[in-house]
Amino acid sequence: MKTGWQTKTLGDVCDVMNGGTPKTGVLEYWDGPHRWITPAEMGKRLSPYVSDTERKITDLGLRDSSARMLPPNSVILSSRAPIGHLVINTEPMGTNQGCKGLIPHSQIEHKFLYYYLSSIIDLLNSLGTGATFKELSGGKLKEIVVPVPPLAEQQRIVGLLDEAFEGLATAKANAEKNLQNARALFESHLQSVFTQRGKGWVEKPLAELCDSSRVITYGVIKLGDEVADGVPCLRTSNVRWLRIETEGMKRIASSLSSEYSRTILKGGEVLVNVRGTLGGVAVAAPEMAGWNVSREVAVVPVNSSRVNPAFLSYLIGSGTSQHWLGGVKKGAAYIGINIEDLRLLPVNAPEMEKQLEVVEHLESLQEETQRLARLYERKLAALEALKKSLLHQAFTGELWNVESRP
Repeated sequence: MKTGWQTKTLGDVCDVMNGGTPKTGVLEYWDGPHRWITPAEMGKRLSPYVSDTERKITDLGLRDSSARMLPPNSVILSSRAPIGHLVINTEPMGTNQGCKGLIPHSQIEHKFLYYYLSSIIDLLNSLGTGATFKELSGGKLKEIVVPVPPLAEQQRIVGLLDEAFEGLATAKANAEKNLQNARALFESHLQSVFTQRGKGWVEKPLAELCDSSRVITYGVIKLGDEVADGVPCLRTSNVRWLRIETEGMKRIASSLSSEYSRTILKGGEVLVNVRGTLGGVAVAAPEMAGWNVSREVAVVPVNSSRVNPAFLSYLIGSGTSQHWLGGVKKGAAYIGINIEDLRLLPVNAPEMEKQLEVVEHLESLQEETQRLARLYERKLAALEALKKSLLHQAFTGELWNVESRP
């Protein structure tokens, strides 16, 4: 730490206030004049500053709850679900019980405090306790050590970080836009392939293009009894749009998989998410033979002499098929697609030779899209690492020393 800086605790440099929630069933407590924020709303914000809130409480709601109004330029920290969201209120504001309001004393600048807390999110999380979800107590928060330079230095550091982060935000926005554009370009091209069909394309329902010895079906395994060394079982989190991700994959006992043998994969099947998170479709690779699927995933046993599995996967992933599937989905709390409807999905396909040409073209374009996506994702990761590095330098005095060199 730089010479001349003091070391104090959060309890020394600010007042720590708890929040509270008026009873949600009492209408007289809600839709009043007082701004009131929650961790969920804080997590949606792109700016450090907040001037208004989604919900507001009345004078009565404020009086009959433990919520307290924070003055402008307080730093609000979410202390549970999750720990670490941060905002600065520009208007008087209350919070729910998942937040701590930090009202800075005169010796610490509010934006300096905001940036410092942003630099120690990992520490804040490590101090959380609880079985159901971790919560950071006011007592532990008050004990956190804070570097306190003179106010002029605090303001200088805030100015440097503001300028640096403005540039980082612009670079991040550009990288995110380029990432979205690369993906959108592929999606647009994919759509055009299956809407601008040429001569010889024939439409049939999906069921007619499947292996006659197997039917389109969905998994019946409800995960809950996973084992460390068992049969891999693909879920909707594994079956993504035109790819399968094995990270976080669950495994089930081989005896349980054998009990539901109809969905044991042979390799080459097209997998389609039919419950929960829809939109996922991918081909089961040959090395996945013997794996199984959960009840949210449908197995389409393709007759590869009639339709190429990769061609079918691209077709189902295209906008036209996704729109069709969206039109037959059912349910409110738990949305899904009935197998009977999936079997009727219209499939327009040309002769096999043309299918293979389409697949080769789309695979080449998808590979280039993925290469660009990886490039932009690495750039985003580098920008985030740079942000953490700048925060670290700022609160060890290194950023000041660098800027002060002739």
